[in-house]
Amino acid sequence: MKASNQVVEKLNKVLSDLQVVYQNQRTLHWLVKGGDFYMLHNLYEKYYTETAEEVDEVAERILMLGGVPYHQFSEYIENAQVKPVVEVPKGKESLKLAVNDYEALLASYREVLELAGENNDEGTNALFSDLISSTEKKLWMLKSTLA
Repeated sequence: MKASNQVVEKLNKVLSDLQVVYQNQRTLHWLVKGGDFYMLHNLYEKYYTETAEEVDEVAERILMLGGVPYHQFSEYIENAQVKPVVEVPKGKESLKLAVNDYEALLASYREVLELAGENNDEGTNALFSDLISSTEKKLWMLKSTLA
């Protein structure tokens, strides 16, 4: 397997996770209830909008490397480590689901960054450095809200 194929394979797994996280954020946005509804409803909308942009960036990176991004829901579910949200806890408890999703993404992003570095893939490296930074900020904000 060529180095770029290894990166593409890992990027497709991240793409799958991002697609599940996107839908999870929409689910949280739609179904959250409780005294913090307005704040959480807006937060989840902000996050799913940002995640949609990240999905596009990762898919385009796969194309730039000569790969084909996964594009079927069955592929996302089969390849994602993040699991779809089934039940939405009330209020701020729902934030724990988002924290778990973003922690999983952050771990995968770091793996991609390492693999990209090993393969002198500066474009992927730059993209994932930015994704790591924005995900760390999301996690800080989510955990601070939970505290």
